[in-house]
Amino acid sequence: MAIKQLSETLINQIAAGEVIERPASAAKELIENALDAGATRIEIATASGGKALLRVTDNGSGMAETDLELAVRRHCTSKISETLDDIRTLGFRGEALPSIGSVAKLSIASRRAGAAGGAEIAVAGGKVLFLRPAAANTGTIVEVRDLFFATPARLKFLKTEKAEAAAITEVVKRMAIAFPRVRFVLSGSDRSTLEFPATGDDHLARMAQILGADFKDNAIALDAEREDVSLTGFAGVPTFNRGNSAHQYAFVNGRPVQDKLILSAIRGAYAETIPAGRYPIAVLSLTLDPALVDVNVHPAKSDVRFRDPGLVRGLIVGAVREALAREGDRAATTGADGMLRAFTPGRSGFQQGWRPAPAPTTWAAETSPSRPYEKAATAGYGFAERPQAAFEGLAIPTARAEVAPPAEPIRAEEPARFPLGAARAQLHENYIVAQTENGLVIVDQHAAHERLVFEAMRKALHSKRLSSQVLLIPEIIDLPEEDCDRLIAFADELGELGLAIERFGPGAVAVRETPAMLGEVDAQGLVRQLADEIAEWDTASGLAAKLEYVAATMACHGSVRSGRRLRPEEMNALLRQMEATPGSGQCNHGRPTYIELKLSDIERLFGRS
Repeated sequence: MAIKQLSETLINQIAAGEVIERPASAAKELIENALDAGATRIEIATASGGKALLRVTDNGSGMAETDLELAVRRHCTSKISETLDDIRTLGFRGEALPSIGSVAKLSIASRRAGAAGGAEIAVAGGKVLFLRPAAANTGTIVEVRDLFFATPARLKFLKTEKAEAAAITEVVKRMAIAFPRVRFVLSGSDRSTLEFPATGDDHLARMAQILGADFKDNAIALDAEREDVSLTGFAGVPTFNRGNSAHQYAFVNGRPVQDKLILSAIRGAYAETIPAGRYPIAVLSLTLDPALVDVNVHPAKSDVRFRDPGLVRGLIVGAVREALAREGDRAATTGADGMLRAFTPGRSGFQQGWRPAPAPTTWAAETSPSRPYEKAATAGYGFAERPQAAFEGLAIPTARAEVAPPAEPIRAEEPARFPLGAARAQLHENYIVAQTENGLVIVDQHAAHERLVFEAMRKALHSKRLSSQVLLIPEIIDLPEEDCDRLIAFADELGELGLAIERFGPGAVAVRETPAMLGEVDAQGLVRQLADEIAEWDTASGLAAKLEYVAATMACHGSVRSGRRLRPEEMNALLRQMEATPGSGQCNHGRPTYIELKLSDIERLFGRS
C-alpha cells in the first residue's frame, strides 16, 4: 500500500484525540491561554457538561486579526521560540485551538488593549468559516459548541453530563489555587454559579475557598529548599484527612500537575500517620529552573519528568515530615466539631424540641432559676407535702468539689505549663481527661501509648544496623539482568536493613541473610518487590516500610491496654511523653490519639456564648 500525506483536518483530529480527551480538557487549555495572556478575571460558562457549550471569557491582552488567523493553525504559538529548555508559560505546543476547531464549532472574538476594534474568527470541523472585524471588549471570548460533532464516536466515551461538569469544576479549582490573584467565575445551565474572588498574595485564603474554611485551622505551612528546587505550600495535619486523594494538589512552576512521583512522595511523607483508606490534604508548589523539568512528556501536560527525581521526592518527604514533627501533633479541629454535633438537639438522647436557654446579660444567684430552694422556703412552701417530707432533713445538693474529694486525689499540676494540660480524671479505664489553659483534652490512652512505643522502636531501628539471620542455604532468585543491576547498586543500603544479597551470574541474585525482625520471610517475593520499587522510584524504601510495619504491630501489642486503670502520676507522665514525641497526635493506624475541646466550645453547649 502506497504511503500518502494525511489531510490537515485529519491530522488535527488525530491530535485532538490526545489533547482534547473530554470537555474538561478543552476547558483546561482555554483557561491556560487566558492566564498566559495575563488575565485577572476569567469567566467560564458551560451547558450539558461542556458538550453543548463551553465559553471562556477573559480580560487578558487579547489578539489582533492576524493573530487570530494563526491561532487556529497547528504549531503556531507566541510562547516559545527555538528550544523547550525555558518554558515559563502554561501553554506552548500550539495545538489546543486547532485541535478543538477540528472536532467542534469554535469561535474566537478578541481585541487588544488600545485597539480601535476587535476581530472574530469561526472554525467548524477543521474549516475556517470566516475572519472579520467585530465589536469586542479588551480580552478574548472563546466559545466551543457541539464538542466532538465531527467525531461522533468520541461522544460515546464521555460520561454523564453531571460527571463532565464536575470534571470542569475540578479543573477550575486547580487553576484557582495556582493563581490566587485571578478571579474565577464558573456558571451555566448545568450547574449553580461558583465564584472564587481574587485573594492577592494570600494563598491560604484561596485554598480555604476551595478546600473549606477548616483547612486554614488544620494546615501547616511548608517552606523548604534543596539545591535548586524550592517547595512551598501547606500540608494538613494527619487527623484532618479525606476518603480519596482528590484534595491533593501539586504545582510545578505554577502549572497544575498530577504527577505520580509527587503523589507518591506525599503518601510516603504521611506513612504511619494516616489510617488505611484515608488520604491527607496537601497543596504543594515546586519552583525550579525550567531546564530541570520536562513538561513536554504528554500533550495534556499533566505529567512532568524531573531531571533529578530523587532530589524532588526527598525534598517533599523531608519537608512534610519536618512540618508534621513541628506542628502535626495537634488534633484536627474537626474532632471538636464532631463532638459538638454529637451533643446537638435531636441527637444522643436530647429531645427534638430542646434549645439552650439564652444566656442572661447579668447573672445573680438570688434570681437564678437554677436555685429555687431559698425562694420556695421564704414563700412557706418547703417540703410541706407528705410525699416530700422525707427530704426535709437532707442537705442541699452542692457541686463544690471539696465537699466530696476523690478517693485518690490527682496531683494538681498547672495546666498552663503544658500543651496537653494536666490530668484530671480517667473515664472507662481508657480515656484521660486533662485540663488545659483554655479548654480540655480527651486522650485515648491505648492509642497514645501505642504511638510512643512505636516511635521508640523506630528510633532504635534507624540508629544501628539491624540484626540478620543467615540462611543455611542461600536462596537464588532469577531476575532480569537490569533488575539485578539495580539491586546490586543498593546492596549496601539493603545490608544495613539486614538483607544481604550478592550477584549470582548475569540474571540472578543470591540472598544470604534476611532481617531477623521479620522472622520467616518470603525472600523471593521481597526481592522482586524491591526490584520493582527501585526501577520505578530509584529508592529502596520498601524493606524499611515492611520493618516499620512489623514494629507498629509489636507496638500495638506492647502498649497500655484499654481497660487498665492508671494512677494520676502515670496519666501525667503519658501526657508529658506525648508532648515530647513527634507524631503523637495519631496512633500507628492513623487514628487520632486525642481530641481538644476549647472552653468557648463548651460554653456554646451550655448556651453561654
